Amino acid sequence: MLSRLATAVVPAFGRLTTSSDLTAAPAPGILVANHTSLADPGIVLAALHRMDIEPVILATSGLWRVPVLGRLLEHGGHVPVHRRSGRAAEALETAAAALAAGRHVLIYGEGRIPPRSGSADAAPESFRSGPARLAAASGARIIPVGQAGARRLASGSGLKQVAGLLTAPVRRPRFHVHVGAPLLLPAGTAAAGAAAHLAVTSAWRIATRHVGGSGPESGRPVAGPPDAAGATGPEFRTDRRRPSTTPR
Repeated sequence: MLSRLATAVVPAFGRLTTSSDLTAAPAPGILVANHTSLADPGIVLAALHRMDIEPVILATSGLWRVPVLGRLLEHGGHVPVHRRSGRAAEALETAAAALAAGRHVLIYGEGRIPPRSGSADAAPESFRSGPARLAAASGARIIPVGQAGARRLASGSGLKQVAGLLTAPVRRPRFHVHVGAPLLLPAGTAAAGAAAHLAVTSAWRIATRHVGGSGPESGRPVAGPPDAAGATGPEFRTDRRRPSTTPR
C-alpha cells in the first residue's frame, strides 16, 4: 500500500530516476539505506516499487500514532522500533521473521536523520548495530541503497520543509536512488557494520552523481565505487519499461 502510494505521489514533487547493480530480482534481503530527510522514505519506496520490491519497513514506533499513516503501516505489516526501551529487540525478531517469510526488509543504518543544515547531501554517518545484528540473526544478505536529492524536497526547519513541499511541483528537484548488489556481511558486529556502511556510502556516491553533486562543497560528479581491479564497476538498469535515467 505505502509503496503504491509513494509511486503515485513522488512524481508530483520532482524527477525520480533509478539505477542498479542487480542483474536479476534479488532473493529476500535486508535493504539498508541512508537517511537524510523526512521525504526520503517515500522516494526510496517509489524507486524500489519500480524494481518490483515492496519491503517491510523498520521505522520509529511514533509513526504508528500518526493518523492515517499509522493505519497504513499497520495494514502493511511494517515493524515499529521502540527505541530506548525493553522492546527494542522485538523489532529485529519481527524483521527476521519477515525475511524468513520471503519479504524484503528496509532498515536505515544510521537510525535517525543526522542533523545537517542546508539542502545539500552528505555522506552517511556511522551506522548503528541494527543491520549487522539482523544479518547475523537471519543469515540474509544486505542490499545497499543510496539515495540523493531528498533534502532538496524537504529539509531544515518545519517552515522550510513546508515551503519546500509547496514549491517542489514548480522547482521539480531531482531525486536518484541506486541499489547495489547483495552483499554477505562478515562475522562480528563491528566488521559487519563497517562493511554495510561502506556499501551504502558507495551506493550514495552513485546516486549523488546522478543528481549533479558530490556533497555540500562541490557540484562535481562523483565516480562510482571501484571494482576489484580498481576500475569503475558497471551499473545494470532494472527498470525494464524505460531507461532508469529518465524521470517518471
